[in-house]
Amino acid sequence: MLKFVAGLIRPYRGRLVFILLAMLIETLTSLAAPWPLKVILDSVVGNRKLSPWLHHFFGPAAEGGSKLHFASIAAVAFVLISITGAAASYIDNYYTESVGQYVAHDLRRRMYHHLQRLSLAYYNTHQTGTILSTITTDIQTIQGFASSSTLDILVDLLTIVCMLGLMFWLNWDFTLIALAVTPFLLLFVSRFKKEVKKATREVRKEQSEIVAVVQQGLESIQVVKAFGHERAEEALLDEVSHATVSAALKARSVKALLSPVVTITVALCTAVVLWRGAALILAGSMTVGELTVYLAYLARFFKPVKDLATTTNAIAQAAVGAERVRAILDTDTVVPEKPNALEPESLAGDIEFQHVVFGYDPRVPILTDVSFRIKPGQFVGFVGPTGAGKSTIVSLIPRFYDVQGGAIRIDGINVADYRLAALRQQIGYVLQETVLFRGTILENIAFGRPSATRSEIIEAAKLANADEFICRMSNGYDTMVGERGSTLSGGQRQRIGIARVVVRNSPILILDEPTAALDSESEKLVIDALERLMKGRTVITIAHRLSTIRDADQIIVISKGVVAENGTHDQLLSRDGIYAGLYRTQFQPGAAKVEI
Repeated sequence: MLKFVAGLIRPYRGRLVFILLAMLIETLTSLAAPWPLKVILDSVVGNRKLSPWLHHFFGPAAEGGSKLHFASIAAVAFVLISITGAAASYIDNYYTESVGQYVAHDLRRRMYHHLQRLSLAYYNTHQTGTILSTITTDIQTIQGFASSSTLDILVDLLTIVCMLGLMFWLNWDFTLIALAVTPFLLLFVSRFKKEVKKATREVRKEQSEIVAVVQQGLESIQVVKAFGHERAEEALLDEVSHATVSAALKARSVKALLSPVVTITVALCTAVVLWRGAALILAGSMTVGELTVYLAYLARFFKPVKDLATTTNAIAQAAVGAERVRAILDTDTVVPEKPNALEPESLAGDIEFQHVVFGYDPRVPILTDVSFRIKPGQFVGFVGPTGAGKSTIVSLIPRFYDVQGGAIRIDGINVADYRLAALRQQIGYVLQETVLFRGTILENIAFGRPSATRSEIIEAAKLANADEFICRMSNGYDTMVGERGSTLSGGQRQRIGIARVVVRNSPILILDEPTAALDSESEKLVIDALERLMKGRTVITIAHRLSTIRDADQIIVISKGVVAENGTHDQLLSRDGIYAGLYRTQFQPGAAKVEI
């Protein structure tokens, strides 16, 4: 964990040196702060002469100066020490916060970049809520540790060494008392480290569950309301929230024990020093000022010791946060890209599957031996029973997943040899439901090609039969869409999705039955737009309504992980196989229903 944090703060080592210097000045002012009080007690209130080394500080006033003059100089010195310490503290806090914020910023960007590069297989097995919790709460914990706790540990160690030196100089036998209890104190603290870390890990887990439940409930709010499941969702949140409270209280019961133990130990040690100091003052072996300075140092000595003890909590929390962050960063489901990957300017759209084997779980293959070829400019439909692997096939073309066997070639080149961004730039998608993002309609269409001009976007909307309804909206193309496009009808969202693909102008087009959930009027407008979009492109469509692919150049039937049939509509009907059975199910009343 320390190595991980060191890597995060390394780019800011210049600022860290500056912060460290400020902390050192704070430490020095802390060491100097009790001495003006010693002068007041011993040389102003009492009759003891100044120590020889203080003569240099007070200058000529040290010889024959009035007690009130000594007091004024001591008061001014106390103010100067305080001002210097305050200025150093301001610099320390200001730049520490700066470093912490940038460390969190860098880590968030690094994580999000990695998450964007992970294959969809990762998201099939990980909750979005857990990821969100890691990218927020855990990074915030690491931010606090990386920016302040690491330097605090160094300064605390330095303070302890300096305090011990001065305390030995003032009174060595008192110092042995303090030194004797310190190892036992640190040993006691170390015994709790594993328990604190274990408890913190459980708290983080339960907090992730809260985020997951809330995120799922809010994303599905329309379905929740439609089925009247508000109370069930509230009960679910109540359950995970109570689990979080229980885990937090258990963690607190462990952490809360540290501070009292340290406080009692410090109190016992201070009591011994007070008792022994009073005896020495009565015997004339120590002045009141010396005891006061020693007690001040003793308190300051135990403060960094106590801080180091309680830092166990910060270390445990940061360690758990680092574990969760690294669990994502170390995930190896990133789709690999070759260093010399090709970047085609434009693909012709010649797609070939050669004995492809694939399964989301490699032990359970969905595709066992799939081979076919789609020529440039062809319109090809995929049909087959539910779960046969139709959506899987179209997901493999843009390398959302990598095959476990065989090869996929586009224009004669293995898709693994293309640069990912360049490959996906050549493919357009129109799915069953178009996902719209936060922003204006113009920005949502431009999602297909961010560099598109306004005129190009408007032209794309016209081709998609979307311009008419967009212009009727309050702010036209600058109208903000609701969450996930909820303020638009299904047909309007689909036409915006088609406009997005039009402006992208990709040579390969993938359609996942984009009219399946539309009414007749919307379906007609969408089909009209699709027909314009499909001209001159290689088109792959997953067909649930067989009427949409009757004119396809090639229909590929997938069943049990292989290509069961391949041909045109008429050819497949004449064979009276799987496709013919599916066709009869849809178009002949009374035929046995086949789910596709």
